Amino acid sequence: MKCPICRTGVLETRRENHHYTESGLSNVVLLDIEVERCPHCDERMPAIPRIEQLHRVIAFALAEQKGRLSGEEVRFLRKYLGLSGLHFARTIGVDQATVSRWENNKDPIGPTADRLLRLMVLTRPPVQEYALENLADVAQDDAPPLQLGVKVAETGWQVARA
Repeated sequence: MKCPICRTGVLETRRENHHYTESGLSNVVLLDIEVERCPHCDERMPAIPRIEQLHRVIAFALAEQKGRLSGEEVRFLRKYLGLSGLHFARTIGVDQATVSRWENNKDPIGPTADRLLRLMVLTRPPVQEYALENLADVAQDDAPPLQLGVKVAETGWQVARA
């Protein structure tokens, strides 16, 4: 197959490490993956199988690290969850400009927001039954305690609907 960039070189396939900057993270290296390389122009095209699983593995590794999340890590996790900057800000109860400052390393993310973002990543898949955007409308006013009925079904525990 010819190189799609220079249209002269014939692509060669090799196994090598790939600095995965396409993720938006500067610190991720994919080890021993197939990379097609043009010997003429040196264009590199990595083959990245099961990208959704890869992003999940990266997201969990970020959420489980000890240090505070960096701006690029906050951005990656927000995008992993499928949230725009505005929806993420509304969901966690901060201004959109605050999220922008975190993601651009103007201000560090605070410890409470950091933990909340990690909790969202660890407990929710990127595609959810309950849209996280709905959290923006939660806890705005006092309400009476919830009366909750729960029943067991063949598929597990379920909220009983009145």
